[in-house]
Amino acid sequence: MKSWVVRFVSLYVFNVVVLLLIGLLLPSVQVGWAALWAAVLLTAATIWLKPVVTRLFTGAAKKSASERTAVGEKLVQYGIVFVVELIVWILVVLFSGVDVRGWFWGWVIPPILLLLAWVVYDLVDDRIEARTGSLYDRARGDRT
Repeated sequence: MKSWVVRFVSLYVFNVVVLLLIGLLLPSVQVGWAALWAAVLLTAATIWLKPVVTRLFTGAAKKSASERTAVGEKLVQYGIVFVVELIVWILVVLFSGVDVRGWFWGWVIPPILLLLAWVVYDLVDDRIEARTGSLYDRARGDRT
């Protein structure tokens, strides 16, 4: 249980920061206080929905992989990643108070920024989760 709590909380805090940055960097995306709820949705989608959707698209793409060149296969893989990020972004916008205006700057660029943010998170997640676990233990009074 602790590992799920630590993972969720550390990813949640990271996602709040990412959403606020997206709101600051892109004038077509208004985040504000909606970042708190949107980060819950984004975190849940990242942990549970993203792997399932990625598996579905990857499985479908493997059926025709032999018909593509190596470059074509890479493009398909990148396309799958973008489509998954776009689905997650659409769900976050639909079910939170995030306001999006503009097709390109509101719907295309944010999933790319989310992808870049998740690459960064993947590089530092062990340290972030270790720090969050330490704070969790301290809050519970556990001494390790």
